[in-house]
Amino acid sequence: MTAGARAPVIEARGLSLTFETNDGPVHALSDVDLVVEKGDFVSFIGPSGCGKTTFLRVAADLEQPTSGSIRVNGMSPAEARQKRAYGYVFQAAGLFPWRTIEANIRLPLEIMGYSRAEQRERVRRVMALVELEGFEGKHPWQLSGGMQQRASIARALAFDADILLMDEPFGALDEIVRDKLNEQLLALWRRTEKTIGFVTHSIPEAVFLSTRIVVMSPRPGRVTDVIESTLSPDDRPLHIRESRDFLEIAARVRDGLRAGLGDEI
Repeated sequence: MTAGARAPVIEARGLSLTFETNDGPVHALSDVDLVVEKGDFVSFIGPSGCGKTTFLRVAADLEQPTSGSIRVNGMSPAEARQKRAYGYVFQAAGLFPWRTIEANIRLPLEIMGYSRAEQRERVRRVMALVELEGFEGKHPWQLSGGMQQRASIARALAFDADILLMDEPFGALDEIVRDKLNEQLLALWRRTEKTIGFVTHSIPEAVFLSTRIVVMSPRPGRVTDVIESTLSPDDRPLHIRESRDFLEIAARVRDGLRAGLGDEI
C-alpha cells in the first residue's frame, strides 16, 4: 500500500445476486465493483428495488451472492459476522418493548458473553455517544421515533465493531427530526472514526453525510457513478446545503439517477 493509502474495508468484484421466485428470476445486483475504504462514510442511493439494501445485506452475510466476490475486512462476510466486524442498523429500530433501553442496548453484549461490568461500561459509553443519558430505564414506547433510532444505533455500536451498516434508518422520520439525527450521526462518525455504509433515498441526506456517494441504477442493480465529496468532513453545518459546492454535488447525484432511469422516466 502506498503512503497515505487506506485499507479496503469492503471490496466487491463482479458481485451479482439473482433471487429465484415463483414468477421467475429477479436480478437484484449485476456485476458490482466497489471498494469502501477505512474511515469512509459511503451512502448508497438509487430508486426503490435497485439493490442498495441487498448490497448491505450481502456484506452482512444476510444474503448470498450468485457470482462474484465480496470481502469484509479481508474476510468472507460469514467470517466477518463471526468476528463481529460490523454493526447493522435496520429501517425500523427493532427494539424489544418489554426491555428497557439499557437492556435493549445490552442484548448483543449478553449474547457475546461480556461480563456484567463490561456490559455496564459499554452501555454507558454508547448511550453517551448518542446522547441518551438519563433514559436507561425507559421502555421503547416511552421514547420518540428519533430516540428509538438512536438507541438502535447505540446497540449496533455497543460491541465496538469497526463497520456500521445502516439501512435507511431515518426514512420514516419527519424532516426536522431527520435533520437533527443527520447532524448527530455525522458528529458520531467523526468521534468514532467508524467506516459507515448508509442506504438512503434522499439526495440532500446523501450529500450532507457522505465522503462518497454510490449511485445505483434500477434493477438489475449496478453502480453507475461513485461521487467523491468535496465538502470538508469536519465542517458541515446544516446550512451548508445552501452552498454552491453542496448544490453541485447534489446536481451530479440527480443527473446520475436520471441517467440510470433512462426510458423509465
